[in-house]
Amino acid sequence: MNDVAWTDLTPAEQRAIAVLGSGMSVEICDGAALRTLRRDGLVRGSRLTELGEQLRQAAILQTLVN
Repeated sequence: MNDVAWTDLTPAEQRAIAVLGSGMSVEICDGAALRTLRRDGLVRGSRLTELGEQLRQAAILQTLVN
């Protein structure tokens, strides 16, 4: 995976990944957060990339473990 960890992301970026992962509209995401996530290869268009989805799933699993 890319060198981006969930804890490296800002709250707005984390929220954007959660929103997109749940299938909600990209329009409710912070624009700056989306630009950063696109630059990092985690979002393409209005969807999570494979890397973005892997990061989201890892964050969910880590939350469940803790």
